[in-house]
Amino acid sequence: MVGSVHTLNEDSRINGAVEPLPEDFDATALIMDPVPSSLVDNGSVNEEVQINKGKEKRLIVLGRNIHTMCLEVTEPDADDDVTGDREAYMAGVLARYKRALTERTKHHLGYPYNLDFDYGALSQLQHFSINNLGDPFIESNYGVHSRQFEVGVLDWFARLWELEKNEYWGYITNCGTEGNLHGILVGREVFPHGILYASRESHYSVFKAARMYRMECVKVDTLWSGEIDCDDFKDKLLQNQDKPAIVNVNIGKFLSTTVKGAVDDLDMVIKKLEEAGFSQDRFYIHCDGALFGLMMPFVKRAPKVTFKKPIGSVSVSGHKFVGCPMPCGVQITRLNYVNALSRDVEYLASRDATIMGSRNGHAPIFLWYTLNRKGYRGFQKEVQKCLRNAHYFKDRLVEAGIGAMLNELSSTVVFERPHDEEFVRKWQLACKGNIAHVVVMPNITIEKLNDFLNELLEKRATWFQDGKDQPYCISSDVGEKNCLCALHK
Repeated sequence: MVGSVHTLNEDSRINGAVEPLPEDFDATALIMDPVPSSLVDNGSVNEEVQINKGKEKRLIVLGRNIHTMCLEVTEPDADDDVTGDREAYMAGVLARYKRALTERTKHHLGYPYNLDFDYGALSQLQHFSINNLGDPFIESNYGVHSRQFEVGVLDWFARLWELEKNEYWGYITNCGTEGNLHGILVGREVFPHGILYASRESHYSVFKAARMYRMECVKVDTLWSGEIDCDDFKDKLLQNQDKPAIVNVNIGKFLSTTVKGAVDDLDMVIKKLEEAGFSQDRFYIHCDGALFGLMMPFVKRAPKVTFKKPIGSVSVSGHKFVGCPMPCGVQITRLNYVNALSRDVEYLASRDATIMGSRNGHAPIFLWYTLNRKGYRGFQKEVQKCLRNAHYFKDRLVEAGIGAMLNELSSTVVFERPHDEEFVRKWQLACKGNIAHVVVMPNITIEKLNDFLNELLEKRATWFQDGKDQPYCISSDVGEKNCLCALHK
Protein backbone atom coordinates (compact mmCIF):
# COMPACT_ATOMS: atom_id res chain seq x y z
CA MET A 1 0.00 0.00 0.00
CA VAL A 2 1.36 3.38 -0.93
CA GLY A 3 2.57 5.35 2.07
CA SER A 4 2.83 2.34 4.37
CA VAL A 5 6.05 1.53 6.16
CA HIS A 6 7.04 -1.34 3.90
CA THR A 7 7.37 1.01 0.91
CA LEU A 8 10.12 3.06 2.55
CA ASN A 9 13.75 2.34 1.92
CA GLU A 10 15.31 0.60 4.90
CA ASP A 11 18.01 3.29 5.06
CA SER A 12 15.43 6.03 5.58
CA ARG A 13 14.25 4.62 8.91
CA ILE A 14 16.35 5.25 12.01
CA ASN A 15 15.08 3.76 15.28
CA GLY A 16 11.56 3.73 13.84
CA ALA A 17 11.60 7.42 12.84
CA VAL A 18 11.48 8.69 9.28
CA GLU A 19 14.07 11.27 8.24
CA PRO A 20 12.83 14.45 6.49
CA LEU A 21 12.70 13.96 2.74
CA PRO A 22 15.09 15.98 0.57
CA GLU A 23 13.77 18.62 -1.82
CA ASP A 24 14.77 16.54 -4.83
CA PHE A 25 12.92 13.51 -3.47
CA ASP A 26 11.90 11.11 -6.25
CA ALA A 27 8.63 9.29 -5.62
CA THR A 28 9.52 6.54 -8.09
CA ALA A 29 12.37 5.52 -5.81
CA LEU A 30 9.81 4.18 -3.33
CA ILE A 31 8.05 1.92 -5.80
CA MET A 32 9.31 -1.60 -5.73
CA ASP A 33 8.81 -4.40 -8.25
CA PRO A 34 6.57 -5.86 -9.61
CA VAL A 35 5.00 -2.44 -10.27
CA PRO A 36 6.25 -1.29 -13.70
CA SER A 37 8.19 1.96 -13.46
CA SER A 38 6.45 3.27 -16.57
CA LEU A 39 3.18 3.26 -14.67
CA VAL A 40 4.31 5.67 -11.98
CA ASP A 41 3.22 9.27 -12.46
CA ASN A 42 3.49 12.17 -10.03
CA GLY A 43 3.89 9.84 -7.10
CA SER A 44 0.85 7.73 -8.07
CA VAL A 45 1.13 3.97 -8.27
CA ASN A 46 -0.68 1.65 -10.64
CA GLU A 47 -1.11 -2.09 -10.31
CA GLU A 48 -2.48 -4.53 -12.84
CA VAL A 49 -5.49 -6.69 -12.03
CA GLN A 50 -7.49 -8.95 -14.28
CA ILE A 51 -11.10 -8.17 -15.07
CA ASN A 52 -13.79 -9.66 -17.27
CA LYS A 53 -12.77 -13.21 -16.44
CA GLY A 54 -9.16 -12.71 -17.47
CA LYS A 55 -9.84 -11.28 -20.91
CA GLU A 56 -8.67 -7.77 -20.04
CA LYS A 57 -6.43 -6.07 -17.55
CA ARG A 58 -7.10 -2.84 -15.75
CA LEU A 59 -4.64 -0.67 -13.92
CA ILE A 60 -5.65 0.06 -10.34
CA VAL A 61 -4.44 3.57 -9.66
CA LEU A 62 -3.50 4.03 -6.04
CA GLY A 63 -3.35 7.46 -4.45
CA ARG A 64 -0.26 9.63 -4.46
CA ASN A 65 2.44 8.93 -1.91
CA ILE A 66 1.86 11.61 0.73
CA HIS A 67 5.62 11.85 1.36
CA THR A 68 5.79 13.75 -1.94
CA MET A 69 3.50 16.50 -0.61
CA CYS A 70 3.73 16.40 3.19
CA LEU A 71 4.15 19.58 5.24
CA GLU A 72 7.44 19.44 7.09
CA VAL A 73 7.54 20.17 10.82
CA THR A 74 10.54 22.37 11.61
CA GLU A 75 11.95 23.94 14.76
CA PRO A 76 11.08 27.62 15.37
CA ASP A 77 13.89 30.14 14.93
CA ALA A 78 15.19 31.88 18.03
CA ASP A 79 13.68 35.23 17.04
CA ASP A 80 10.30 33.92 15.84
CA ASP A 81 8.51 35.43 18.81
CA VAL A 82 9.77 38.84 17.74
CA THR A 83 9.47 38.66 13.96
CA GLY A 84 6.20 36.73 13.77
CA ASP A 85 7.49 34.92 10.66
CA ARG A 86 6.46 31.53 12.00
CA GLU A 87 2.86 32.58 12.67
CA ALA A 88 2.61 34.23 9.26
CA TYR A 89 3.94 31.09 7.56
CA MET A 90 1.48 28.82 9.34
CA ALA A 91 -1.42 31.18 8.65
CA GLY A 92 -0.54 31.05 4.96
CA VAL A 93 -0.42 27.26 4.96
CA LEU A 94 -3.82 27.03 6.65
CA ALA A 95 -5.35 29.59 4.27
CA ARG A 96 -4.18 27.59 1.26
CA TYR A 97 -5.41 24.37 2.86
CA LYS A 98 -8.84 25.91 3.43
CA ARG A 99 -9.04 26.91 -0.24
CA ALA A 100 -8.10 23.36 -1.23
CA LEU A 101 -10.79 21.91 1.05
CA THR A 102 -13.37 24.27 -0.41
CA GLU A 103 -12.49 23.19 -3.94
CA ARG A 104 -12.51 19.48 -3.11
CA THR A 105 -15.85 19.80 -1.34
CA LYS A 106 -17.37 21.23 -4.53
CA HIS A 107 -16.44 18.02 -6.36
CA HIS A 108 -17.45 15.46 -3.79
CA LEU A 109 -19.82 12.74 -5.02
CA GLY A 110 -18.50 9.24 -4.41
CA TYR A 111 -18.37 8.97 -0.62
CA PRO A 112 -21.30 9.00 1.80
CA TYR A 113 -20.56 12.10 3.82
CA ASN A 114 -23.17 14.77 4.43
CA LEU A 115 -21.23 18.02 4.08
CA ASP A 116 -24.25 20.24 4.64
CA PHE A 117 -23.74 21.38 8.23
CA ASP A 118 -22.94 24.43 10.30
CA TYR A 119 -21.55 23.95 13.79
CA GLY A 120 -20.36 27.50 14.36
CA ALA A 121 -22.23 27.62 17.66
CA LEU A 122 -19.96 24.88 19.02
CA SER A 123 -16.66 26.64 18.27
CA GLN A 124 -16.69 27.98 21.86
CA LEU A 125 -16.00 24.43 23.10
CA GLN A 126 -12.79 23.90 21.13
CA HIS A 127 -10.74 25.26 24.04
CA PHE A 128 -11.56 22.20 26.18
CA SER A 129 -10.04 18.72 26.15
CA ILE A 130 -13.27 16.74 26.42
CA ASN A 131 -12.72 13.02 26.96
CA ASN A 132 -15.43 10.42 27.64
CA LEU A 133 -13.08 7.65 28.69
CA GLY A 134 -14.79 4.60 30.17
CA ASP A 135 -18.44 3.65 30.37
CA PRO A 136 -20.76 6.45 29.14
CA PHE A 137 -23.31 5.66 31.87
CA ILE A 138 -20.89 5.82 34.81
CA GLU A 139 -19.03 9.04 35.56
CA SER A 140 -15.27 8.72 35.96
CA ASN A 141 -12.79 10.81 37.96
CA TYR A 142 -12.00 12.82 34.84
CA GLY A 143 -14.44 15.70 35.06
CA VAL A 144 -14.08 17.29 31.61
CA HIS A 145 -16.50 15.00 29.77
CA SER A 146 -19.74 15.14 27.77
CA ARG A 147 -21.49 12.01 29.04
CA GLN A 148 -24.75 13.90 29.51
CA PHE A 149 -24.77 14.65 25.78
CA GLU A 150 -23.61 11.14 24.88
CA VAL A 151 -26.35 9.35 26.82
CA GLY A 152 -28.94 11.74 25.36
CA VAL A 153 -27.82 10.74 21.87
CA LEU A 154 -27.82 7.04 22.78
CA ASP A 155 -31.36 7.31 24.17
CA TRP A 156 -32.47 8.88 20.86
CA PHE A 157 -31.07 5.97 18.85
CA ALA A 158 -32.44 3.38 21.30
CA ARG A 159 -35.92 4.85 20.76
CA LEU A 160 -35.36 4.78 17.01
CA TRP A 161 -34.54 1.07 17.14
CA GLU A 162 -37.20 0.29 19.79
CA LEU A 163 -35.14 -0.71 22.78
CA GLU A 164 -36.03 0.48 26.29
CA LYS A 165 -33.62 2.56 28.36
CA ASN A 166 -33.16 -0.18 30.93
CA GLU A 167 -32.50 -2.81 28.25
CA TYR A 168 -29.75 -1.26 26.13
CA TRP A 169 -26.09 -0.36 26.42
CA GLY A 170 -24.05 1.57 23.91
CA TYR A 171 -21.50 4.27 23.30
CA ILE A 172 -20.37 6.78 20.71
CA THR A 173 -17.53 5.25 18.76
CA ASN A 174 -14.70 6.83 16.81
CA CYS A 175 -16.01 5.49 13.47
CA GLY A 176 -18.28 2.90 11.86
CA THR A 177 -15.52 0.30 11.85
CA GLU A 178 -15.27 0.49 15.64
CA GLY A 179 -19.01 -0.20 15.80
CA ASN A 180 -18.50 -3.36 13.75
CA LEU A 181 -15.51 -4.40 15.83
CA HIS A 182 -17.52 -3.95 19.03
CA GLY A 183 -20.71 -5.61 17.76
CA ILE A 184 -18.83 -8.67 16.55
CA LEU A 185 -16.76 -8.76 19.75
CA VAL A 186 -19.96 -8.85 21.81
CA GLY A 187 -21.18 -11.73 19.65
CA ARG A 188 -17.90 -13.56 20.15
CA GLU A 189 -18.09 -13.06 23.93
CA VAL A 190 -21.68 -14.36 24.00
CA PHE A 191 -20.71 -17.33 21.81
CA PRO A 192 -16.94 -17.93 22.24
CA HIS A 193 -16.99 -20.85 19.80
CA GLY A 194 -19.40 -19.31 17.32
CA ILE A 195 -18.77 -18.96 13.59
CA LEU A 196 -18.97 -15.53 11.96
CA TYR A 197 -21.10 -15.44 8.80
CA ALA A 198 -20.90 -12.44 6.46
CA SER A 199 -21.64 -11.87 2.80
CA ARG A 200 -18.61 -11.75 0.54
CA GLU A 201 -19.33 -8.11 -0.16
CA SER A 202 -19.45 -7.01 3.46
CA HIS A 203 -17.31 -4.11 4.59
CA TYR A 204 -13.65 -5.01 5.05
CA SER A 205 -13.87 -4.20 8.77
CA VAL A 206 -16.02 -7.31 9.29
CA PHE A 207 -13.24 -9.55 8.04
CA LYS A 208 -10.72 -7.46 9.95
CA ALA A 209 -12.68 -8.29 13.11
CA ALA A 210 -12.53 -11.99 12.26
CA ARG A 211 -8.74 -11.79 11.93
CA MET A 212 -8.30 -9.74 15.09
CA TYR A 213 -10.46 -12.03 17.20
CA ARG A 214 -9.17 -15.25 15.59
CA MET A 215 -12.73 -16.20 14.64
CA GLU A 216 -13.71 -18.80 12.11
CA CYS A 217 -15.38 -16.84 9.31
CA VAL A 218 -17.64 -18.15 6.54
CA LYS A 219 -18.21 -15.93 3.52
CA VAL A 220 -21.69 -16.15 2.01
CA ASP A 221 -22.44 -15.55 -1.68
CA THR A 222 -24.42 -12.51 -2.81
CA LEU A 223 -27.04 -11.75 -5.44
CA TRP A 224 -26.17 -9.39 -8.32
CA SER A 225 -27.91 -6.62 -6.39
CA GLY A 226 -25.26 -6.98 -3.69
CA GLU A 227 -27.48 -8.39 -0.94
CA ILE A 228 -26.76 -11.66 0.82
CA ASP A 229 -27.86 -14.88 -0.93
CA CYS A 230 -30.07 -16.35 1.80
CA ASP A 231 -30.22 -19.79 0.17
CA ASP A 232 -26.43 -20.04 0.22
CA PHE A 233 -26.51 -18.72 3.78
CA LYS A 234 -28.81 -21.56 4.85
CA ASP A 235 -26.63 -24.14 3.08
CA LYS A 236 -23.57 -22.94 4.96
CA LEU A 237 -25.46 -22.91 8.27
CA LEU A 238 -26.44 -26.55 7.74
CA GLN A 239 -22.78 -27.43 7.33
CA ASN A 240 -22.01 -26.06 10.81
CA GLN A 241 -25.06 -26.84 12.90
CA ASP A 242 -22.92 -27.84 15.87
CA LYS A 243 -21.64 -24.27 16.43
CA PRO A 244 -23.54 -21.06 17.23
CA ALA A 245 -23.88 -18.46 14.47
CA ILE A 246 -22.66 -14.86 14.69
CA VAL A 247 -24.12 -13.07 11.67
CA ASN A 248 -23.24 -9.73 10.11
CA VAL A 249 -26.17 -8.15 8.25
CA ASN A 250 -25.49 -5.20 5.92
CA ILE A 251 -27.95 -2.33 6.05
CA GLY A 252 -26.96 -0.46 2.90
CA LYS A 253 -23.43 0.13 4.10
CA PHE A 254 -21.04 2.04 1.90
CA LEU A 255 -18.40 -0.20 0.35
CA SER A 256 -20.13 -3.24 1.60
CA THR A 257 -22.10 -4.90 -1.17
CA THR A 258 -19.52 -3.84 -3.78
CA VAL A 259 -20.41 -0.17 -3.71
CA LYS A 260 -24.04 -0.98 -4.55
CA GLY A 261 -25.73 0.21 -1.35
CA ALA A 262 -27.80 -2.97 -1.07
CA VAL A 263 -29.76 -3.91 2.04
CA ASP A 264 -29.66 -7.49 3.33
CA ASP A 265 -33.09 -8.94 4.09
CA LEU A 266 -32.97 -9.14 7.89
CA ASP A 267 -36.27 -11.00 8.16
CA MET A 268 -35.14 -13.61 5.64
CA VAL A 269 -31.80 -14.02 7.45
CA ILE A 270 -33.70 -14.75 10.68
CA LYS A 271 -36.01 -17.15 8.83
CA LYS A 272 -33.07 -19.08 7.36
CA LEU A 273 -31.47 -19.35 10.79
CA GLU A 274 -34.67 -20.85 12.17
CA GLU A 275 -35.06 -23.21 9.18
CA ALA A 276 -31.50 -24.44 9.75
CA GLY A 277 -32.39 -25.33 13.33
CA PHE A 278 -30.81 -22.35 15.13
CA SER A 279 -32.94 -21.22 18.06
CA GLN A 280 -32.60 -17.63 19.29
CA ASP A 281 -30.24 -18.71 22.05
CA ARG A 282 -27.82 -20.02 19.42
CA PHE A 283 -27.31 -17.00 17.19
CA TYR A 284 -26.27 -13.36 17.43
CA ILE A 285 -26.96 -10.80 14.68
CA HIS A 286 -24.98 -7.58 14.26
CA CYS A 287 -26.52 -5.03 11.88
CA ASP A 288 -23.93 -2.95 10.08
CA GLY A 289 -25.93 0.16 9.21
CA ALA A 290 -23.14 2.72 8.86
CA LEU A 291 -24.96 4.73 6.18
CA PHE A 292 -28.50 3.47 5.65
CA GLY A 293 -29.11 2.37 9.24
CA LEU A 294 -30.24 5.91 9.98
CA MET A 295 -32.08 6.36 6.67
CA MET A 296 -34.16 3.17 6.66
CA PRO A 297 -36.44 4.11 9.58
CA PHE A 298 -37.71 7.01 7.47
CA VAL A 299 -38.45 4.99 4.31
CA LYS A 300 -42.03 3.75 4.36
CA ARG A 301 -41.47 0.56 2.35
CA ALA A 302 -38.25 -0.39 4.09
CA PRO A 303 -38.10 -3.38 6.44
CA LYS A 304 -37.61 -2.30 10.02
CA VAL A 305 -34.38 -2.63 11.90
CA THR A 306 -35.64 -3.06 15.44
CA PHE A 307 -34.63 -4.79 18.64
CA LYS A 308 -38.12 -6.28 18.74
CA LYS A 309 -36.53 -8.74 16.33
CA PRO A 310 -33.85 -11.13 17.65
CA ILE A 311 -30.83 -8.97 16.83
CA GLY A 312 -27.87 -8.33 19.12
CA SER A 313 -26.48 -4.97 18.03
CA VAL A 314 -26.73 -2.12 15.52
CA SER A 315 -24.06 0.38 14.54
CA VAL A 316 -24.22 3.52 12.39
CA SER A 317 -21.77 6.25 11.44
CA GLY A 318 -22.26 9.76 12.74
CA HIS A 319 -20.17 11.44 10.06
CA LYS A 320 -22.17 10.05 7.15
CA PHE A 321 -25.89 10.83 6.93
CA VAL A 322 -26.04 12.84 10.17
CA GLY A 323 -23.24 15.12 9.02
CA CYS A 324 -20.60 15.36 11.74
CA PRO A 325 -17.26 17.06 10.89
CA MET A 326 -15.20 14.35 12.58
CA PRO A 327 -15.47 10.55 12.14
CA CYS A 328 -17.69 9.00 14.79
CA GLY A 329 -20.47 6.45 15.17
CA VAL A 330 -23.09 4.96 17.44
CA GLN A 331 -23.12 1.39 18.71
CA ILE A 332 -26.18 -0.03 20.52
CA THR A 333 -26.46 -3.52 21.98
CA ARG A 334 -28.52 -5.33 24.60
CA LEU A 335 -27.52 -4.64 28.20
CA ASN A 336 -27.48 -8.30 29.18
CA TYR A 337 -25.00 -9.06 26.38
CA VAL A 338 -22.44 -6.41 27.27
CA ASN A 339 -21.97 -7.68 30.82
CA ALA A 340 -19.59 -10.28 29.40
CA LEU A 341 -17.28 -7.44 28.34
CA SER A 342 -17.54 -5.02 31.28
CA ARG A 343 -14.66 -4.60 33.69
CA ASP A 344 -14.18 -2.28 36.66
CA VAL A 345 -11.28 0.13 36.18
CA GLU A 346 -10.00 1.64 39.44
CA TYR A 347 -7.86 4.16 37.55
CA LEU A 348 -11.05 5.66 36.09
CA ALA A 349 -13.37 4.98 39.02
CA SER A 350 -15.69 3.62 36.34
CA ARG A 351 -16.48 0.53 34.31
CA ASP A 352 -15.46 -0.03 30.73
CA ALA A 353 -16.77 -2.22 27.92
CA THR A 354 -15.63 -0.08 25.01
CA ILE A 355 -12.87 -0.91 22.54
CA MET A 356 -10.98 2.36 22.80
CA GLY A 357 -9.79 3.92 26.03
CA SER A 358 -10.01 7.66 25.53
CA ARG A 359 -12.99 8.69 23.41
CA ASN A 360 -13.68 11.95 21.64
CA GLY A 361 -15.93 13.98 23.93
CA HIS A 362 -16.67 16.59 21.27
CA ALA A 363 -18.41 14.13 18.90
CA PRO A 364 -21.41 13.49 21.21
CA ILE A 365 -22.01 17.25 21.43
CA PHE A 366 -21.99 17.61 17.64
CA LEU A 367 -24.41 14.69 17.29
CA TRP A 368 -26.67 16.01 20.07
CA TYR A 369 -26.71 19.43 18.42
CA THR A 370 -27.79 18.21 14.98
CA LEU A 371 -30.32 15.68 16.33
CA ASN A 372 -31.97 18.47 18.28
CA ARG A 373 -31.99 20.82 15.30
CA LYS A 374 -33.44 18.32 12.82
CA GLY A 375 -35.37 15.77 14.83
CA TYR A 376 -37.16 12.80 13.29
CA ARG A 377 -39.16 14.97 10.87
CA GLY A 378 -36.06 16.77 9.66
CA PHE A 379 -34.27 13.51 8.91
CA GLN A 380 -37.36 12.16 7.16
CA LYS A 381 -37.37 15.16 4.80
CA GLU A 382 -33.67 14.72 4.06
CA VAL A 383 -34.10 10.99 3.35
CA GLN A 384 -36.95 11.70 0.93
CA LYS A 385 -34.87 14.36 -0.80
CA CYS A 386 -31.90 11.99 -1.19
CA LEU A 387 -34.01 9.17 -2.63
CA ARG A 388 -35.80 11.56 -4.99
CA ASN A 389 -32.52 13.02 -6.28
CA ALA A 390 -30.98 9.55 -6.61
CA HIS A 391 -33.87 8.41 -8.84
CA TYR A 392 -33.52 11.59 -10.89
CA PHE A 393 -29.80 10.99 -11.40
CA LYS A 394 -30.22 7.34 -12.30
CA ASP A 395 -32.91 8.19 -14.87
CA ARG A 396 -30.71 10.91 -16.41
CA LEU A 397 -27.83 8.45 -16.77
CA VAL A 398 -30.02 5.89 -18.52
CA GLU A 399 -31.51 8.55 -20.81
CA ALA A 400 -27.94 9.46 -21.80
CA GLY A 401 -27.19 5.83 -22.69
CA ILE A 402 -25.12 5.05 -19.61
CA GLY A 403 -25.79 1.77 -17.81
CA ALA A 404 -26.91 2.42 -14.24
CA MET A 405 -28.60 0.75 -11.28
CA LEU A 406 -30.29 2.00 -8.13
CA ASN A 407 -31.36 -0.45 -5.45
CA GLU A 408 -34.91 0.16 -4.28
CA LEU A 409 -34.02 1.24 -0.75
CA SER A 410 -30.82 3.10 -1.54
CA SER A 411 -29.48 6.49 -2.56
CA THR A 412 -26.35 4.94 -4.10
CA VAL A 413 -26.41 5.12 -7.90
CA VAL A 414 -24.12 2.59 -9.59
CA PHE A 415 -23.01 3.19 -13.19
CA GLU A 416 -20.29 2.48 -15.75
CA ARG A 417 -16.84 3.35 -14.51
CA PRO A 418 -15.37 6.45 -16.20
CA HIS A 419 -12.37 5.75 -18.45
CA ASP A 420 -10.30 8.65 -17.12
CA GLU A 421 -8.72 8.32 -13.68
CA GLU A 422 -8.20 12.07 -13.47
CA PHE A 423 -11.94 12.50 -13.86
CA VAL A 424 -12.46 9.88 -11.14
CA ARG A 425 -10.13 11.73 -8.79
CA LYS A 426 -11.65 15.11 -9.56
CA TRP A 427 -15.14 13.95 -8.56
CA GLN A 428 -13.80 11.60 -5.84
CA LEU A 429 -15.68 8.59 -7.16
CA ALA A 430 -15.50 5.20 -5.46
CA CYS A 431 -14.84 2.52 -8.08
CA LYS A 432 -14.56 -1.23 -8.17
CA GLY A 433 -13.95 -3.20 -11.33
CA ASN A 434 -16.14 -1.86 -14.13
CA ILE A 435 -18.46 0.17 -11.92
CA ALA A 436 -18.41 3.43 -10.01
CA HIS A 437 -21.02 5.05 -7.84
CA VAL A 438 -22.42 8.35 -6.65
CA VAL A 439 -23.85 8.49 -3.13
CA VAL A 440 -26.64 11.06 -3.08
CA MET A 441 -26.47 12.76 0.31
CA PRO A 442 -28.37 15.81 1.62
CA ASN A 443 -25.67 18.17 0.32
CA ILE A 444 -25.83 16.72 -3.22
CA THR A 445 -28.11 19.00 -5.19
CA ILE A 446 -29.73 18.54 -8.59
CA GLU A 447 -27.42 21.27 -9.89
CA LYS A 448 -24.31 19.36 -8.80
CA LEU A 449 -25.63 16.13 -10.34
CA ASN A 450 -26.31 17.97 -13.61
CA ASP A 451 -22.83 19.50 -13.62
CA PHE A 452 -21.29 16.07 -13.10
CA LEU A 453 -23.41 14.44 -15.79
CA ASN A 454 -22.71 17.18 -18.34
CA GLU A 455 -18.97 16.85 -17.79
CA LEU A 456 -19.22 13.06 -17.93
CA LEU A 457 -21.01 13.23 -21.29
CA GLU A 458 -18.35 15.58 -22.66
CA LYS A 459 -15.62 13.20 -21.52
CA ARG A 460 -17.38 10.15 -22.98
CA ALA A 461 -17.59 11.86 -26.36
CA THR A 462 -13.79 12.13 -26.24
CA TRP A 463 -13.15 8.63 -24.88
CA PHE A 464 -15.25 6.85 -27.49
CA GLN A 465 -14.85 9.13 -30.52
CA ASP A 466 -12.38 6.97 -32.46
CA GLY A 467 -14.11 3.70 -31.64
CA LYS A 468 -11.07 2.18 -29.93
CA ASP A 469 -12.65 2.28 -26.48
CA GLN A 470 -16.16 1.14 -25.69
CA PRO A 471 -18.33 1.58 -22.58
CA TYR A 472 -17.66 -1.14 -20.04
CA CYS A 473 -20.01 -4.09 -19.78
CA ILE A 474 -21.44 -4.05 -16.25
CA SER A 475 -23.96 -6.88 -16.61
CA SER A 476 -22.07 -9.14 -14.18
CA ASP A 477 -22.14 -6.34 -11.59
CA VAL A 478 -25.68 -4.98 -11.92
CA GLY A 479 -27.55 -7.43 -14.16
CA GLU A 480 -28.13 -7.42 -17.91
CA LYS A 481 -31.24 -5.24 -17.69
CA ASN A 482 -29.18 -2.40 -16.20
CA CYS A 483 -26.27 -2.67 -18.65
CA LEU A 484 -26.20 -0.51 -21.79
CA CYS A 485 -22.99 -1.75 -23.38
CA ALA A 486 -22.96 -2.67 -27.08
CA LEU A 487 -23.89 -6.25 -26.24
CA HIS A 488 -26.80 -5.51 -23.92
CA LYS A 489 -28.45 -2.39 -25.37
